[in-house]
Amino acid sequence: MVEAFRHHGYARFGSDPDLTRWAAAARPHADAALADPDQRARWLVCQGTWFVGVDALPNAVDGAIDGVALRGAAVTFAQGLFGALPLHLAQVSVVLPGYPKPRKGESEPAFRYRVIRDAAHLDGIKAFGSERERRIDELHGWILCLPLNDAGPGASPMVVWEGSHEVMRRRLLQALNGVPEAAWPRVDLTAVYQAARREVFETCRRVELPAMPGEAYLLHRLCLHGVAPWRDGPTEGRMVAYFRPELPGGPADWLGLD
Repeated sequence: MVEAFRHHGYARFGSDPDLTRWAAAARPHADAALADPDQRARWLVCQGTWFVGVDALPNAVDGAIDGVALRGAAVTFAQGLFGALPLHLAQVSVVLPGYPKPRKGESEPAFRYRVIRDAAHLDGIKAFGSERERRIDELHGWILCLPLNDAGPGASPMVVWEGSHEVMRRRLLQALNGVPEAAWPRVDLTAVYQAARREVFETCRRVELPAMPGEAYLLHRLCLHGVAPWRDGPTEGRMVAYFRPELPGGPADWLGLD
């Protein structure tokens, strides 16, 4: 499975009793975060169709919540890549019926991209300043995605582009060739990033990843991914917990390691 993960840029894991127990323990906390007025004021965007929910789950550094351990085949596989990386408080992302609507301040072209390209992005490349320059930031090791409710395949599933991690890696390394690694986070990669995404859309297969509680999917850190528009599903929306632990080392490891 390791070779398949490195080739495709993602892996899917079937129902696991350990993750089913974990999802059941996490769900009440996710519901509480979604209902909390302060959290809603901060994280409910896109005209009420997406609760971003950064750091919304009160899990321990090993992922356990209310004494229920985070374990299972997907967790073991992820830990086998770079060791047992310390975990942050999980993001609880809830996509709600009607997604997407324009986000506050979002331009018309940006919203159109959200609709027709699933807001496809690479975690770790962030926009800075009024010019929205794209630079390297937040060096994640991987992205572990753990569904918390049964929402169905039409409820804005995660989307990945198969093999996109190698396109992104190649393009970014070419752009940074000859630049000292210490300066990489200051390099404006906007044009390169946009060209890499266009190549991905032209050459890589788009794959939707619906999943149920107890199942999981793991994304390579360089994989282009996004969220599909809502087609149908429950009024409570689609709820997923995300872990993106920091990768030890610098940006050269982030781009260079398998």
